Formats: sequence, C-alpha cells, structure tokens
Amino acid sequence: MLSGILNLDKPRGMTSHDAVAAVRRSLGLQAVGHTGTLDPDASGVLVLCLGGATQCARFFENLEKTYWTVLQLGVCTDTQDATGTVTHRREVPPLTPAQLHNVLDRFQGALQQIPPMYSAVKYHGQRLYRLARQGKTVTRQARDIFVRRLELLDQRATQITLGVTCSKGTYIRTLAEDIGLALGCGAHVVHLQRCRVGHLSLQSACSLRTLQHHVQAGTVSCLIIPVTDALSFLPSLMLTAQQYDDLCIRQGSALSPILDTIHSLPQHASGYRLCISPQKTVAVIQRQLSPAKISKWKLYMPP
Repeated sequence: MLSGILNLDKPRGMTSHDAVAAVRRSLGLQAVGHTGTLDPDASGVLVLCLGGATQCARFFENLEKTYWTVLQLGVCTDTQDATGTVTHRREVPPLTPAQLHNVLDRFQGALQQIPPMYSAVKYHGQRLYRLARQGKTVTRQARDIFVRRLELLDQRATQITLGVTCSKGTYIRTLAEDIGLALGCGAHVVHLQRCRVGHLSLQSACSLRTLQHHVQAGTVSCLIIPVTDALSFLPSLMLTAQQYDDLCIRQGSALSPILDTIHSLPQHASGYRLCISPQKTVAVIQRQLSPAKISKWKLYMPP
C-alpha cells in the first residue's frame, strides 16, 4: 500500500475535501487526508498524507505557510473574497507605497484574529460556514496568530498584491479585510495562492492531471515523498546499533532508553526522527499530551 506525502497543487474552485476525494479515486486508496484546509477559491500547496503517513499529519498542520494574494480595495464582501455578496463600497483614497508600508507594518508579528463566519471552524459542533449560509452570525473567540512576513509586491490602481508568511490558523481573507479597513476603504481577496507549507513548495507540487498521468503510467511512486524525508525539519536522535535492533524487534516497548535521552534535553520538541546515520531516518516519534498533561510518545515506523 502506498504510504508517504503528496504535495498537491489544488486547483481553484475545488474544496480541500473534494481534492482528497479525487486523490482517493485516482490512487484507489482510502487512507488519504489533508493537513490544513485551503479555501475553495484558492489554489496551491495542499499537503496530503497517504496510507500509514496519516499518523504523522499533525506535524505538517503546525508548519508555517506562505501565500500570494491580490486584494481589491474599496469593496468588502460577506465571505471576504470574490465569491461573496458585496456588503459595502468605499472610495479608495490615493495611497503611496510609504502609506501602504506603514499600515502593513501594523499587521506583522503576534496578532489576534477572529475567524470569519465563512470558515470550517466549529461552533457547538457545527461548521461556521453552515451557520453563515443560514444567515446566522455567532460570537467567535479571537485566536493568536503570527505573521512573520507581510510584503507589498505590487500596486495597480485599486488592487495591491501581497506576499504573506504566517502561522497555522491565519485567515488571509480576514487579514485582507482588516488591512483594507485600516486603509480606510475596506478590501477583499480576489486571488489567493498557497506557495509553500514549511519546506514543501508550489514548484515541486503536482496537479491532479499529473497525478492521473503517473497513475496510468505506473510511475506514481516518483511523486510520493517518504514520510521520513518530508519530516526532515524535525530534530534527530541517533540510535545505537543495539537500540535500532531492539526497535525493529520490540518497537514501542523499546522506547524507554530513547525517551530517557529526550527527558535529559533542555526542551521537548513535538517530535523526533530516530536515525541510524545522519542521512537515514528509520522511525518518527511524536509527543501527545494526555488530559493530565503527561507526555505520551507515539512511534511511527514507515513500511
């Protein structure tokens, strides 16, 4: 069975759920899951975990993301993008690059953001977008986000193009509307593309058409990234020959000496690669907190 990571270039106009379903059909594989929703009207990198690699999805969910987006100034919509209904229009004042940079500087660093009503966030068990479609608005809790980079790439008439590098949970649509309001005219997103998730870039992503071509040619394995390679950003722990032998034979029950090494480290990471050489990762362990906030470690050994 296929197992690993697929860096998919999701097309515009398709939900992340539909993209997962399309990959399942192409590969004949049920165990496929994405690691972070991408808006239907957005395109770009959608990281998919296949087979046993779905156990490692949480590592990719927390990775920093980079986007390219075009904002239409002077118009706000209920969805904060071009698919929604216009809620108000305002004249766009003359804006110099210096004025734009001054405002953009205010939206970098640690911020709080209220998730939009048109989002997959759950409220009392229901997705917000379902409530929004019923004409309902509910109070949402602000969330902590971090915008590491917010760059003005282009300015043409009433549209500006931005590059954004940000943390998990950042809604670019909401960021765009907030920037527009800070400029005194409002804004909504007319184009959005996810260019990078961690070290996985759009340049190395494959389209659904390319995936189908490789399936038909029997070469789909060349598109699948081994999970141990995809998790190269995790810190590594070098195993002794005896520890590796024990791990192969007893697996989870052989973790105690390895965990003793982790406990002696100044800080715990969310996971570690277990290596037998700098270039060879043989397993991954991830930390999970129990309800009592006690660290429990889960072992993943790729096939």
